[in-house]
Amino acid sequence: MKIARLAAFATIFAAIIGFSGASIAAEPENTMVITLKDGDVTVALRPDLAPKHVEQIKALVREGAYDNVAFHRVIDGFMAQTGDVQYGDLNDGYDSDRAGMGGSERPDLPAEFSKERFVRGVVGMARAQDPNSANSQFFIMFAPASSLDGQYTIVGEVESGMEHVDAIKKGNPSDNGAVSDPDRMIKVRIAADGN
Repeated sequence: MKIARLAAFATIFAAIIGFSGASIAAEPENTMVITLKDGDVTVALRPDLAPKHVEQIKALVREGAYDNVAFHRVIDGFMAQTGDVQYGDLNDGYDSDRAGMGGSERPDLPAEFSKERFVRGVVGMARAQDPNSANSQFFIMFAPASSLDGQYTIVGEVESGMEHVDAIKKGNPSDNGAVSDPDRMIKVRIAADGN
């Protein structure tokens, strides 16, 4: 009985202080499933933090825009970046020199910064120097990076399959993590849509 009360208290306390280390169990409409070469990665999207960014990501997923898109920049101990639907599609027009410079046909988004922290498994939106330039690219953190806190929009966190993210082919450290013959997102879907 005491253990049950302590567990309930811990859950309430974590909710009150906004503890982000706990996994967020997202409903199927806000669960993105990324199929990688080694298995599925399940991401809990966070419309409570970044509603416009999550809406755009879900629209791109439903268009099939992320299927076969490369992890063009992967820095060991930092993050794996993907989502360049313009130059990063390994089946249609992949351009290794320009991968990471493109976006989608949708408009760039205004920043939706939050107080959440960039820790292992967090998914953030990539952008140019302009804070309001995120479009389709996103990255998954291998490790904490407090320098990103409050500077980039957080859109979700990995619920399961982080071991598959860890196995993504790493890039060249002397070339800012650029990856030759990169791994890709084979298929991306929203769980509510089924397979």
